[in-house]
Amino acid sequence: MKIKVVEYREEWSKLFQVESKKIQDIFGKELIAIHHIGSTSVPHLNAKPIIDIMPIVKKIEHVDSFNIQMSKIGYEPLGEYGIEGRRFFRKGGDQRTHHIHVFQNTNKNDMERHLAVRDYLRTHYEARRDYGNLKRELAIKFPNNINSYSDGKDEFVKNLERKALLWYLEK
Repeated sequence: MKIKVVEYREEWSKLFQVESKKIQDIFGKELIAIHHIGSTSVPHLNAKPIIDIMPIVKKIEHVDSFNIQMSKIGYEPLGEYGIEGRRFFRKGGDQRTHHIHVFQNTNKNDMERHLAVRDYLRTHYEARRDYGNLKRELAIKFPNNINSYSDGKDEFVKNLERKALLWYLEK
């Protein structure tokens, strides 16, 4: 998969709305909330053009019963995919367009972590600028190596997450 980081696009929020409606229709009463997260949810942030969506559900185990319906709308169900208590889906194969990270409403750590980083980047210009620049530089340096791209962001993201959580829990 070629790593491509682009300037923020207004259409990303519309793409989130369209996809979240499909997810709401499938998850029905199991769904408590649905959030646009990740870099495409932050205006003016350079990002890989992949829409990250975080549905919050009553019971994470019930999400597995939606795998066939999610597959019918183009999603590949991948179970926890490295994060305990999550259900992960991706859409688009090598031309990835969407990631879905489903968490149970009692999983406060993962929910707050995603929302804190999103909200922090929305309100802190320098962090947003620095993160966007780093991602763009790494995409140029490692256009075909997602592991090196991710490793290059790791320390920055861990520090960002720490600052964002402190800020988020204090407000």
